[in-house]
Order: sequence, then C-alpha cells, then structure tokens
Amino acid sequence: MLDLTKLTTETRNPKTMELDCKTPLEIVTIMNEEDLNVVKGVKEVLPQVAQTIEWCANAIENGGRIIYIGAGTSGRLGLLDSVECPPTFGVSPELVVGLIAGGEKAFIKAVEGAEDKPELGVEDLKNINVTNKDVVIGLAASGRTPYVIGALEYANELGCKTVAVACNKNSKVGQVAQVAIEPDNGPEVLTGSTRLKSGTSQKMICNMISTGTMVRCGKVYQNLMVDVMQTNEKLVARAEKIIVEATGCSKEEAQKARVESNGKVKTAIAMILLNCDFDTASKKLEEAKGHIREAIECK
Repeated sequence: MLDLTKLTTETRNPKTMELDCKTPLEIVTIMNEEDLNVVKGVKEVLPQVAQTIEWCANAIENGGRIIYIGAGTSGRLGLLDSVECPPTFGVSPELVVGLIAGGEKAFIKAVEGAEDKPELGVEDLKNINVTNKDVVIGLAASGRTPYVIGALEYANELGCKTVAVACNKNSKVGQVAQVAIEPDNGPEVLTGSTRLKSGTSQKMICNMISTGTMVRCGKVYQNLMVDVMQTNEKLVARAEKIIVEATGCSKEEAQKARVESNGKVKTAIAMILLNCDFDTASKKLEEAKGHIREAIECK
C-alpha cells in the first residue's frame, strides 16, 4: 500500500481539526489565514523560479518550447497557463504546451489510473515531438506522480532542461528534475485536498514562469502587454489604451497607429516613439529581437 504519511500535503492541519463545526465565516477566515502560508512558501523558492525563467526564455529564443506536464489539478493548472499565453502575449499555441494525464478530456473529467503510468508521460511527450530545445516542467503537488516522473526521466535522456514543481520537500519528481521548485505551504485546510493551497501555489509559480519568460522575450514594454491579441471589442480598446500609455499620444493617434500597423500594438508604439513608418519600425524591432526598449534606444 502506498505510504502517504510523510507527505506534508497529506498530513492533517491541527488548526482545522474542527472544520465541520465552523460557521461559513469561520471557514473562510481560516482558509484565508492559511493562504498566507502559500505566499511565504513561494517566496522561499524564488531563486529556482528565476532559474526556470532564464531557461525558458533561452529555449524560446532558440526555437524551443515550454512544456507543462501533470495529472489532475496540477495538469489542469499547466493547461490553464498554456492556453492563456497566446491571447496575452500574442504567441503561437504551440509555444507553451500543457499536457495532462488522460488527455484533454481529463481537464473536465478525471481519467482514473492515468497518472499511475510513467509510460503515458513518455508517450505524451513523444506525441508532441519533444526535443532537447524544450524545457519540460513537471507539475505534481504530491511530488510522486509516476506519469510526471516518467516524462521527466525521458526528457532528461533527450537533453532537455527539466523542472519539477511540487508541494513536498525532497520530492521524487524534484529528485528527477534538474531544478526542483518545492514550496512548503503546510498541511491543507481539508486534508489531502491539493486543489487548495498546493493548487494556489502552483498557479502562482506558473504565472511567474510564463510572465517572466515573456518579459525576457520582449513581449512586454514597461508593464504593458504589447503583443496582446485583439479578438473582440474590449481587446481592441485595450490595445489602443496600451498605445496611449506607452507613448503619451492621443486616443485618435493611437487608433490611427493601430490601423496603420495592422493591429500590431508593438509596431504601433515603435512607429510613434521613433516617428517612423511601419516598415522602419518593423525593421528596428526585428533588429532588437522584438524588444521595444532596445529598438528605441538604438535609434
């Protein structure tokens, strides 16, 4: 029988032993207090998160990808982060990939037993043609998921950079990966329910990895999403607002620049800041590898 007694994520929280006797306000109060431990736990692993960002940025600049792989809640969080990257940063859906044990259908309904088979993790990586240019990030709250371990071991064999995100110290996935991100959040409010504090900490870490990577890759100017996709009226308005805030121009000038740049916010900003046409701005950005600040400083 699998022994879970040594896993922090599976131990009972002494502060919530009478949880079933609490009022709704008492329940949410203690959950809120416990969530503070998530922030503290993540703070302790920031150097490992930063290392991961460096690897991911280098991978993307050299034709690689970020690949999240996990099971259950962990897998869903990786998928969530991956699907939010294209609209936020204007990147291809193939650049940040999310894999979950049991396939995409497992996002909605659990596929029993899928996480217990390491060979399925290997198979899923093979199906997306993983190469040594990619960074493979294994997500496993418990830190012992066979599906994730199998994937990380295979990625190591290929020469990929590998990272584990777990919520137990000295985890099995952490021992397999080249970098282990293991925040200590303390026991869950509801024993073993890793969709709570563990899930929150993993979401925070994924947010940091993808956002930090995209900043390093020139998808951000100042603190603005300069490659945001415009798929609806709200996002068109946001794009024009970004142009105004980045350049100090009028709303009318921003609208004109957005149209002349074919909806490319980054190029519109460069056109205004460099006082040039679309072709010149595009060339400057290409020379600066997409970084607006470098493009305007090298004029």
